[in-house]
Amino acid sequence: MNFRHATLILTFLTLFLGSGVVSNAQDNTLKFKLKPGAGGKLCLGCHTAFKEKLAKPFVHTPLKKGDCTGCHNPHSSSHGKLLAADTGKICSSCHAGMVPANAKSVHKVVADGSCMKCHDPHSAGSKYNLLKGGNDLCFECHKDMVETVTKARFKHSPVTKGCTTCHDPHASGKELSLLKDSVPSLCIGCHKIDRPIFLQAHMNYPVANSRCTDCHDPHGSNMAGMLYNNVHKPVMSRMCNQCHEEAKSPNPLKTKKVGYELCRGCHSEMVNTVFTKNRIHLPILGKSGCLSCHNPHASKQKGLIRGNMITMCGRCHQDTIHRQEKSETKHEPIKDGQCMACHEAHASNNIYLMKQESIIDQCGTCHDWQKHSTHPIGDKVRDPRNKNLALTCLSCHRSHGTEYKHFIPFPTTSELCTQCHEQFKR
Repeated sequence: MNFRHATLILTFLTLFLGSGVVSNAQDNTLKFKLKPGAGGKLCLGCHTAFKEKLAKPFVHTPLKKGDCTGCHNPHSSSHGKLLAADTGKICSSCHAGMVPANAKSVHKVVADGSCMKCHDPHSAGSKYNLLKGGNDLCFECHKDMVETVTKARFKHSPVTKGCTTCHDPHASGKELSLLKDSVPSLCIGCHKIDRPIFLQAHMNYPVANSRCTDCHDPHGSNMAGMLYNNVHKPVMSRMCNQCHEEAKSPNPLKTKKVGYELCRGCHSEMVNTVFTKNRIHLPILGKSGCLSCHNPHASKQKGLIRGNMITMCGRCHQDTIHRQEKSETKHEPIKDGQCMACHEAHASNNIYLMKQESIIDQCGTCHDWQKHSTHPIGDKVRDPRNKNLALTCLSCHRSHGTEYKHFIPFPTTSELCTQCHEQFKR
């Protein structure tokens, strides 16, 4: 290929790319064979309210360019508001980079394609077309955080500046909970760990690589140092060496004992009581012992539990929690995260670590079964399906729920009853 041919081809490509690559508005104009201005300006002839929207400080680019057909089909649609597709798909056609590949956490509204729960698709008074500015928008959904942030005696400066100081509102490729970076890297961005005041606050223990949120509430706290509101007594007393080796020792973060033996020194009565029972909760006997469920430093929960009951129990009993979520009728204690209303957390002489030896007595702490049914139950009444079993509440109901009403394991009451009363089958 000679120089002249190469120049001609280059010139042709330049002209083609310069004039052939049209804007989205031009694409849609050609697609729908619209007259000049019909993609946007003509729409305003009927949709006069949008003239006010155009006057707002932040206007969505397609509207600003007069390209209503960038999101709407001007003729017909199977979606509301004549949208050309689902809202999530429409938004991602331009904003494809909101969720990084292999994201570790994705905001639920983003995953659901509900962009308009946060953004106005046309215009708004807040940057990025947000429906509200600052933390007010986040608090619309995260209502539990309002009290934590507003009533906290010790407030975290980044929180008052805005949730997006630490969180990505769409997705995070680095950390759970939409955090912009992993912990402690995120914290170290503001808190200089080599300063004497930092070392002194942590009793000279090398905590630079520790997970800060295991002890500190990043949203604010009533405790000095923003420790979670429930603090372990040795921590409160600044007696780290009660559980750990000395700060200047070769292994300062190593605990002096492991498993439940670490806690036995202070909680001997409780530990000794556990071992008098017939059945012990398995995590206590594991390598981590009490620390499987309890945070040794501080926690939001009473008893230094690492999380609420649904979260903690669900770590091992995920199938049970999932069953409750699918259940048509919700069992109040489980729904409210009160697993210990029926079960002992540490040990019991009863099956399933139940608080009462009798299932009937256990259910009777909340339910007066005599008012519920005249069906005979008790140790003297044998189950026709298995003579080794007595009839109890669990003969007909599943305490953690089923996909049918009233915790019964069959679609209808008649199907349940005819399991024993076969003569009534039809």
